[in-house]
Amino acid sequence: MSIRQRGYPGGEQLAVLQMHCEHARYVYNLGLEHRKLAYLHKKSYGHRPGYRDRHPGSSFAAQSKLLTEARQEFDWLREGSTVVQQAALRDLDRAFTNFFEGRSQFPTFRSGRDPRQGFVVRDVTVVRLSKNWAAITVPKAGRVRFRLSRPWEAVAAASSARLTFQNNQWHVALTTPPRGKINAEATAAPIGIDRGVANTVATSDSEFFQAPGLSGGECRRFVASQRKLSRQRKGSRRREATKAKLSVLRQRLNDRRREWIEQTTTELALRHSAIAIEKLATANMVRRPKPKPDPDSPGNYLPNGAAAKAALNKAILASCWGKFAERLSDKTDVIEVPARYTSQRCHSCGHIDKRNRESQAEFRCVECGNSGHADVHAAMNIYELAFGELETCRRTGGLWTTATAAVNQQAA
Repeated sequence: MSIRQRGYPGGEQLAVLQMHCEHARYVYNLGLEHRKLAYLHKKSYGHRPGYRDRHPGSSFAAQSKLLTEARQEFDWLREGSTVVQQAALRDLDRAFTNFFEGRSQFPTFRSGRDPRQGFVVRDVTVVRLSKNWAAITVPKAGRVRFRLSRPWEAVAAASSARLTFQNNQWHVALTTPPRGKINAEATAAPIGIDRGVANTVATSDSEFFQAPGLSGGECRRFVASQRKLSRQRKGSRRREATKAKLSVLRQRLNDRRREWIEQTTTELALRHSAIAIEKLATANMVRRPKPKPDPDSPGNYLPNGAAAKAALNKAILASCWGKFAERLSDKTDVIEVPARYTSQRCHSCGHIDKRNRESQAEFRCVECGNSGHADVHAAMNIYELAFGELETCRRTGGLWTTATAAVNQQAA
């Protein structure tokens, strides 16, 4: 588990940390190119005699030896820290391991234009300075202060740290042992959750949680800064100043959303022993629609609703569905259920009809007349699908009963 704290380097430390970022990026890219060449060389020569002499190995151990030789030859590389540079090779080795095990895509080069730069320090030493301040020892830079907002016992157990620079702010992410899931109250009961756009989170107990955003004034300043940025000359100082203002607003928005996710998921984990959510493929839901060629006019295209879909995609990403579900599963037991028909089924009689959903917020069953908030109805259906037996519904062919049995069997 990572504990992320705000860092406050000062004086000559800023130049040293920037140098570590550049060295880590350079070593990572060089190691990636070396592995690509080793793969092509092996593909061409196989294991014929002399292969090892033509191209050395590309494992972490072999690249560490090559890094030691490079540090002896180049003074500018020797000015940096071998701990930081070897940690970059470890990142590369972990990236290839994740790729071969199917957890990520093939590693790509790190760009100097990436707004997020950083490096790793292993075997860290953390010192507490006061009640709200602590410091981490960084090679060549000394003690770098950071704001202490978590219990000292958790911070002191850190084994490594990653220092990152983004939006003109430094952060220290301390790697600590996992704390395990939160123990809910003895009287806590399970609950169902529906995630949406108008209401970010709606529970089966008729509670609503809304993800924060920028205020009206901040939105106006953000739009004005974007328009100003589009008119400024690239590389000018005024353009860089405008980008810095936009970075402050983006960082403020990210901090608000991250804080909301942590506080909301912790509150739900403390109050409920288990939580059911619908299984959503967020990456597929935010894809842009495919173009529709006009059969009557070759080379032209018909309207495909891309503008409306783009607005919906932004709203989905702003709701942080994926991160919310990830942090919730880290803190308590989460059961995922199929999302099919959860917003169209009547919780009272079980009737499924798309006409039941009169609008985004209103639900009225055309069969029994039961009405209420649409998101709360969906959350009740999710709860029943995960924790209770649903009666066979009309027009489903036993879909709900089959899905409920499968989920209950998986939970058991």
